[in-house]
Amino acid sequence: MAGSRSGIRWLSAPGSGRAKPDRLASLTAKRVGSFEPNRVEPRSPRLCARHRGFVFYRLMGGEDRVFSWIREEIKAVFDRDPAARSVWEVLFCYPGFHAMCFHRVAHWFYRREWYFLARLISHISRFLTGVEIHPGARIGRGLFIDHGMGVVIGETTEIGDNVTLYKGVVLGGTGKEGGKRHPTLGENVVVSSNAVILGSITIGENCKIGAGAVVLHSVPPGCTVVGVPGRIVRREGRKVEGPDLDQVNLPDPVAEMLFCLQKDLNYMEKRLRELEGKANSNEGGNQEVERGDQTA
Repeated sequence: MAGSRSGIRWLSAPGSGRAKPDRLASLTAKRVGSFEPNRVEPRSPRLCARHRGFVFYRLMGGEDRVFSWIREEIKAVFDRDPAARSVWEVLFCYPGFHAMCFHRVAHWFYRREWYFLARLISHISRFLTGVEIHPGARIGRGLFIDHGMGVVIGETTEIGDNVTLYKGVVLGGTGKEGGKRHPTLGENVVVSSNAVILGSITIGENCKIGAGAVVLHSVPPGCTVVGVPGRIVRREGRKVEGPDLDQVNLPDPVAEMLFCLQKDLNYMEKRLRELEGKANSNEGGNQEVERGDQTA
């Protein structure tokens, strides 16, 4: 029984019995402190043994409950990956989910200026999952990283809710300037395989970045970007209620331009043939007139 009690000690208030669920958040806030998103908290003093259990609660989601966050992440996987069969499969076999768990812990330490420990956790996550997320990146809820190998997310990156990233996506910076130097992604953005988004730019809500695209400029909401460098193609008034995962039926502005050029070329060839025909007929008429004059 002693072992089982110690296993659930983090759910109990120090010096008392098991805490009620509705008091867990208030007790945690008192023991660990507030969790403001725009403030870097000072280094906390070393916690005594009876207070350490509350750290695990705070690592995974601030004021939100741990298991609530885990349920939301698992739901995001099931909503966007038809290959997911069970909760156990998601928990043990999805590197994107594992990378996000590591990142929540690393980000907690990063915000308290424990930079070395935060980077060490991030490095371990990179070794185990193939996903490199800087502990300073700010990531919303419902991020789904499919396959995950080769994904890179920079330090000052900001990602909204319900964003989907596929294999090989890079959210990187340009140059050596300080401050905000990585992209900001709005809600419901889908970034396809091997796409690269560079610099302090903003990708609006409900945008879709095609596979292999290189985006260097900000993108308005509700647009699709394809090509190298990325070209914007607006969606004509179609509202997107959630993340659109169609990566195949994307417009191709280069192909459309070539089609227009081919159409114009065909028209010019047709007109040229008509003019040549008229010129030949005029020459034939002139020759007949000359023959008639010679006969006369």
